[in-house]
Amino acid sequence: MKKLMIAAMLAAVILVPTAFAAVPMTGAKAALADKDLTLTDMLTYALQDERIARAEYEVILDAFGNARPFSNIIKAEETHIRYLTDLFAAHEVAVPTDATAKPAAPKDWASALEAGRQAEIDNIAMYDRFLAQNLPADVRQVFEQLKAASQNHLRAFTGNRAGSGRA
Repeated sequence: MKKLMIAAMLAAVILVPTAFAAVPMTGAKAALADKDLTLTDMLTYALQDERIARAEYEVILDAFGNARPFSNIIKAEETHIRYLTDLFAAHEVAVPTDATAKPAAPKDWASALEAGRQAEIDNIAMYDRFLAQNLPADVRQVFEQLKAASQNHLRAFTGNRAGSGRA
């Protein structure tokens, strides 16, 4: 019995810190916390954030059906990802593998819209931060396009709060 208790205590000492280890930040949250942005960092954070949005919107579409504005915006996220992967190639930076985890589905439609709204707010803040940096012209152009798209998406989520938006 004593050996079993010691083994359990050792397991707790080893496993408990692992269970509470911080999940590494990615996407917009990581970009906003990073104090020393490089071009590779910005491209990586932007790609991560667009992939995170796509994953979130996929989960929402699975939960609520082919509902607007998510059904339209997820198509835009695919385009954004393509623009960014083109920039990786143009600047000879390896495209990071997609390690995006699927989030849990929101509990209701209002929560889904709020999740979309917050994702776009974070995305806009990230692009604002990037656009304050010294950027190559092609990167600046894409970041400006992606920021404008996020502003449009934000309006879609905000304007959709009153209705169901479902197609």
